[in-house]
Amino acid sequence: IGHVLRLYVNKEGQRIRGFEVNTLTVIAPERYEDFAENLQKEMEADTGIRFGVVEEHQFAAIAVTGADGKTAPLGFDQSAILWAHLKSQGYIDAKGKVQDALKMALKDGTLTVPEAFKAQREQVAQILRKLAGRLEIKNADERRTIRTRQAVLNSPKFKALWDRIKHKTTYRVQFDNEKLVENCTDALRNAPPILRPRLQWRKADIAIGKAGVEATEREGAATVVLEETNIELPDLLTTLQDNTQLTRRTLHRIITGSRRLDDFKRNPQQFIELATEAINRCKRLAVVDGIKYERLGDACYYAQELFEREELSGYLRNLLDSQKSVYEHVVYDFGVEAAFADELEKNAAVKVYAKLPGWFTVPTPLGSYNPDWAVLVEKEGTEHLYFVVETKGGLFADDLRNTERAKIACGKAHFNALAVGDSPARYIVARSLNDVLG
Repeated sequence: IGHVLRLYVNKEGQRIRGFEVNTLTVIAPERYEDFAENLQKEMEADTGIRFGVVEEHQFAAIAVTGADGKTAPLGFDQSAILWAHLKSQGYIDAKGKVQDALKMALKDGTLTVPEAFKAQREQVAQILRKLAGRLEIKNADERRTIRTRQAVLNSPKFKALWDRIKHKTTYRVQFDNEKLVENCTDALRNAPPILRPRLQWRKADIAIGKAGVEATEREGAATVVLEETNIELPDLLTTLQDNTQLTRRTLHRIITGSRRLDDFKRNPQQFIELATEAINRCKRLAVVDGIKYERLGDACYYAQELFEREELSGYLRNLLDSQKSVYEHVVYDFGVEAAFADELEKNAAVKVYAKLPGWFTVPTPLGSYNPDWAVLVEKEGTEHLYFVVETKGGLFADDLRNTERAKIACGKAHFNALAVGDSPARYIVARSLNDVLG
């Protein structure tokens, strides 16, 4: 059976991309647990990818810059040390299988690495994010539609909170071209090393019996480096120009400044992919530094009625009962959100709050940004304080991904643009409610 999902199109011909609508439901002739496990195994067999498993050699290709300024791979021995650390922290089990603790650490920005690998922490985290994901197969029997709590939604306090954050904005960007070239050059220079094309071969004994075909791998697997000569090189500048929309002159400065042109000759396709990723990442971050938001007209805002019109759903395993929220349950993704919602419910100073739904977004150059919470706090029985809160496991910049940091900076600029009138909403990044209450 082929499982296919075509994105929903509304009456106006607009393609709808939210998960609330675009959910594929499969009615399988077996138990949910068996179907999920078998589908996972089938895809692993077909693609050769082991979902949710970290191998000991996984970090060997991470780029490390020595004291002499030269860049070299981390190597298999150091990769094994990193793997052992992950196991000792409970991030993976003895077979390398990803545990929930690792997923939470990656989400919350609290991943720990040995002191010797602090400089490579972000590269390690990037690799683990790719490996930590599993096929998102949920039990449809556990799905629940979340209803709004009318007493909170229609209360004057929530209206006062919503009126302070509902308006939409537009943004303009300015950036320093010289700084962009410098950052792109450094990013490409310090990117992972480019390896020559390799051929890997393995020996196996294949037994064919009544139970089917069974292969047992033998010792003697090896990797052969292909020494290719007289390769016809593609047009590097034209390809990168198409991929990055930078001028040929700027790209020439970045490539020559990185001193990695020999890597292009060694493996052209891998170098182009690496350079494209490094340059585009720097471009995205550069525009955030010079971003300015402006509030749109009074008619441009998120209507409070959207809470009732837009369906919200969740699964039993990630629902929390709530009394102060605009919804009867809070749908959370990870532990830090569940803990924060629990604090909101138990603290008497918090009067109303909302886990902001997916349709409430802030436009940024890096894509739409959806803040976590809107909270109203009553201080000393009279003064009302209004907050938009982003919950993170770590508050330091090093704990967050570059893209995540950039979107948070955009969110702060957006709500600063809305900070007019009495008691405007404040934007805060917090680990717990104590960070909000001060």
